[in-house]
Amino acid sequence: MECVFGMVGKEFAVVVADSSAVHSILVHKSNEDKIMLLDSHKLMGASGEPGDRAQFTEYVQKNVALYHFRNGIPLTTAAAANFTRGELATALRKNPYSVNIVLAGYDKGIGPSLYYIDYIATLHKVDKAAFGYGSYFSLAMMDRHYHKDMSVEEAIELVDKCIIEIRSRLVVAPPNFVIKIVDKDGAREYAWRESVKDAPSVA
Repeated sequence: MECVFGMVGKEFAVVVADSSAVHSILVHKSNEDKIMLLDSHKLMGASGEPGDRAQFTEYVQKNVALYHFRNGIPLTTAAAANFTRGELATALRKNPYSVNIVLAGYDKGIGPSLYYIDYIATLHKVDKAAFGYGSYFSLAMMDRHYHKDMSVEEAIELVDKCIIEIRSRLVVAPPNFVIKIVDKDGAREYAWRESVKDAPSVA
């Protein structure tokens, strides 16, 4: 029961994802980071089949880095979103990826932005987005409480409301979430919201 969501605030964007690695009725781990840093100022939160998610997000990350290496300038967030959408559209007619993406970034002179990209290569620039079963609750909470130019503190308070709602209302709710932020200072991990710790491995 995956959940990835994000929103744009005043001079920043935040992306949140559950951290459960699940197959069938088994939880393999509860600290899987599903938000990839594409570069210093871009975040990609993804949900979907674990293999597709890992392969496709790494593929996009390496191609963004390759573009920067070849041309000496990084892709803008809009360009990265359109590249991602193009690759999904190409794969859709060959061997489609079952992956949904929330892409956030910060561009100098433009500010923060958030893009919704689904598995059939739909691309939209939005203020808030969500995927997975948790989206039913997180979108409802964001529709009620989100407003433009939120401060970081207000956005994190809304994120916590979404997480509480998902945990209390979703029948098989993920216990742990990771929160990442991107702003003029770069993309970084902000916090974890954990209710379950993985057992230490036995040697």
